[in-house]
Amino acid sequence: PLAGRPLVYWVLDAALGSKYIDYVYVSTDSQEIVGIIESYGQTLPLNKRARINCISRSAYTATDTASTESAMLEFAQNYRFDDIVLIQATNPLLTYQHLDEALMLYRSNRYDSMLSLVRQKRFLWKKTEDALVEPINYSPHGRPRRQEMDGFLVENGAFYIISKKDLLESKCRLSGNKIGFYEMPEESYYEIDEPDDWLVIEQIPLRRRKQSQNALQARMKKIKFVAMDCDGVLTDGGMYYSDDGAELKKFNTRDGMGISLLHDKGIKTAIITGENTEIVRRRAAKLKIDYVYLGIQDKLSIIRDIAKKENIELSEVAFIGDDLNDLDAMQNVGVSFSVRDGMDCVKSIADYVSRLKGGRGAVREIAEFIIAVGNEWG
Repeated sequence: PLAGRPLVYWVLDAALGSKYIDYVYVSTDSQEIVGIIESYGQTLPLNKRARINCISRSAYTATDTASTESAMLEFAQNYRFDDIVLIQATNPLLTYQHLDEALMLYRSNRYDSMLSLVRQKRFLWKKTEDALVEPINYSPHGRPRRQEMDGFLVENGAFYIISKKDLLESKCRLSGNKIGFYEMPEESYYEIDEPDDWLVIEQIPLRRRKQSQNALQARMKKIKFVAMDCDGVLTDGGMYYSDDGAELKKFNTRDGMGISLLHDKGIKTAIITGENTEIVRRRAAKLKIDYVYLGIQDKLSIIRDIAKKENIELSEVAFIGDDLNDLDAMQNVGVSFSVRDGMDCVKSIADYVSRLKGGRGAVREIAEFIIAVGNEWG
């Protein structure tokens, strides 16, 4: 694994994250890779899972000497599409932002084909016939500083874009009179061809992950207030009725203890829910919730009002949600949390998704996480 994940996962993240790529096909003759892709698919929201497919390569295109073009042509002969983006797993630093920006350029400039490049500012030499060397791109007598050089462009193998029509006609991943390029960051110069490449590249996502974790922890350290939805967060989202038709809700005592732990640390709490039932009001009173708002659709406005009363910033508020009407609040507070069984669109924007489901200890888990970060950074 690269930084704890199978290599192919990194480029799958990029491809499925692009708003301009409709479907992702993984071409392989390996059942092991098929299994890895299937495992990856199980972690995806349904809308993304439906966009990824594994396709088998024929014996002809699966040999060690077969070209990448042979697999592209085989695909083009069997599938309908307008443009193809060839993405290679050997450059795991590719992101969906790179693909989106490149595809916008490809379409707006009407390129015949396109590739990813990296700018290098190096002094190049070539060997002469008399076994000496001479400079290619500079004069030793006027040696420029690297920051003053335009440099030169090098393929990094991350992606190539071409239309189906041009691919079939040219039988090449790049063709036409208008070949465009997308310049990727210098760190993406490396491709994984040798074991040493792996060691170098792995440090980059590890560093990014650490930076992201540090940024989240810094935001969590500021949290002074935790607001949450009720149904699907403090409950399992189920609707229960007694024999006489009375509505019932199932709460979890572990979540209650989690809220108590927050209060012990001086962190105030609120329940803001679209439901308006006496059961929730009584549960909130038992838990000594500081603010209780029932029958609310515009949760962000309520959070703003609370922040004003408490004389705190939105950046000092955390929100725990699970459904569509929580999105606005989650996108505007300091730290957003989703329960494990929240809607896909909610989990996709959350800073942290709990391991436990709503009504089954998720709030306790999140409370302990907030407190642990506060203690570590305190």
